[in-house]
Amino acid sequence: MIKLFVPGRLCLFGEHSDWAGHYRTMNAQIAPGAAIVTGIEQGIYAEVERSSIFEVQSSASQITGEWHDFACRMDEQELKRVARSGSFFCYCAGVASYMLEWYKVGGVRIRITDMTLPMKSGLSSSAAICVLVARAFNQIYNLNLNTMGEMNIAYVGELRTSSRCGRLDQVCAFGAKPNLMTFDGDEIEVKPLNVKCQLHWVFADLMGQKNTIKILADLNKAYPFPSNEQEQREHDALGVKNQEIVERAIKYMGSGDVEALGRLMTEAEELFDNAVAPMCPEELTAPKLHAVLADEHIKQFTYGGKGVGSHGDGSVQFLARNAECQQQLVEYLTAQGMRAYKFTMQPIHTVRKAIIPVAGFGTRLYPATRCIKKDFFPIPCPDGMVRPVILILLEELVQSGIEEICLVLGSEEERKMYMDFFERPLTDEHLSKLNTESQEYENHILDIGKRLHYVYQKEKRGFGHAVYQAAQFAKGEPVLLMLGDTLYRTKSNKPCALQLIESYELTNSLTVGLYPVDVRDVSHFGIMTGVWEDKKDKLLHVSKLFEKPKSSYAEEFLGVKNAEGKKEYCSVFGQYILTSEVFEQLEADIKAADETPGFSGEIELTAALDKVRERCGMFGVRLNGERYDMGNPHALMSTIATFAMIDD
Repeated sequence: MIKLFVPGRLCLFGEHSDWAGHYRTMNAQIAPGAAIVTGIEQGIYAEVERSSIFEVQSSASQITGEWHDFACRMDEQELKRVARSGSFFCYCAGVASYMLEWYKVGGVRIRITDMTLPMKSGLSSSAAICVLVARAFNQIYNLNLNTMGEMNIAYVGELRTSSRCGRLDQVCAFGAKPNLMTFDGDEIEVKPLNVKCQLHWVFADLMGQKNTIKILADLNKAYPFPSNEQEQREHDALGVKNQEIVERAIKYMGSGDVEALGRLMTEAEELFDNAVAPMCPEELTAPKLHAVLADEHIKQFTYGGKGVGSHGDGSVQFLARNAECQQQLVEYLTAQGMRAYKFTMQPIHTVRKAIIPVAGFGTRLYPATRCIKKDFFPIPCPDGMVRPVILILLEELVQSGIEEICLVLGSEEERKMYMDFFERPLTDEHLSKLNTESQEYENHILDIGKRLHYVYQKEKRGFGHAVYQAAQFAKGEPVLLMLGDTLYRTKSNKPCALQLIESYELTNSLTVGLYPVDVRDVSHFGIMTGVWEDKKDKLLHVSKLFEKPKSSYAEEFLGVKNAEGKKEYCSVFGQYILTSEVFEQLEADIKAADETPGFSGEIELTAALDKVRERCGMFGVRLNGERYDMGNPHALMSTIATFAMIDD
């Protein structure tokens, strides 16, 4: 049994630019479409499992009046007939027919357990159910479709019904976060957007009437070639002027300029009313919509507002001033006879903390580790300096914007050597022997020491147990985890850690650096598999994480095809962004181990990561850099010989 959630979607900016941008296949002078679309908090919850037939059941009290349980044989013609029937289940059947036709799958049982998404309110409940069905087949039958693949199948499946959905509706597949969608002819791209502060949206069903089919038919008359001035104004509004508005919206969301974003909503509505609405005045004059937007009582709660979807008297959206205004606006709109909903867009937490476990003894580097911890081993660097390993790691973190760093030590006694190195100034005698540059560097070392915190792993119970000792340090924030016996060298102007942080800020999910290795070497690493989310094969949606597999197993089950169709084996790079769910899982694993009589195993980080992946998702990011292992004599010799080399 697999549990799924798919949200509805709200188009914040760029309505109608999806189909308008598609006309570039016929008229290259049309500007590409651009829209900012977000999944919302409201959506469809379901449990799915294999079945001999296609079944959709519901135990959700919110929709028992809307449907009855549905079942259909996995027969292509029968599914297509249901898809054309016009019932609510037509959307489900449309997607199922596509899955059967192209992937030859068996049946699926979908039981909807809860539905908080209102239907027929401009929030694409039909798209959400289509994505849900596509995802159910994908996960039940291990089809290895990425999110874009699920989105496209949901779109094609809905087109098999009488619906004429837009190409931005199914972006709800990407979850409850904002995305930039671009539409260039047949090409669609989806890019996650960053948000720097809370945005309090309110959207409401106006409880009016609109004819979406007529709106789309009238607006499409101006395409692909405008024949008069009014049609040219529509092209401009949905093209270059829309692009400019979307670019500004991205800027305001990224900088946290909420007031400017609200004013931009009002500006976008004025552009639509002046340049697009005259093409369909019967529907787009929208008296209810404009009465609500002009309500002076509402304006005290908001920074701005605009229509939703195809516009008309369907739905309205506002950007509230704060959480209190958001709640007051919902209550006011509800009292006016509308169905109003809240959606709070959360900022992506900037990663400002990091953890480096250095509690291990370094058995494979004995007897040197009797007198010096392996993270203090000296490493020649490209600038001619010889640094201890730990300093190289800490400098990368500082360069990546990390403010606080927690070292996980084996005992309180070990702390003295770190304090001596990072907190105790050199004697005047030693300092006087250094040149000016080195004296300045000494201050740099002491400044790093001010960022350090220490925790202790007093029981050696595995790597996951060591990481968990920093749970209180993390305090629910995302943290960067870096291995204490691995060095990293970027091939760009950004440290590897910063590359990973920037990727996390786009996914807001558990994120792991990945590094391709030869299949003969997979038994030395944790190996990830999944599907690429982008055309550059940089972001991997991880479907499995396996610790040190045999080569034969990896060849059969863990290879990931690249753009050339060749299999790659993606090992863990040695850098992770851990979310709060990881520490919660480690705590549960430790508790379970403590309650298991005779348990003598270790608390593994990989096992905890995989459990979090199952519940919350996980991404691997191909970092533009090299890693240098120094956990054994051969690796240490190789690192010392090559780390100081400067790449051409």
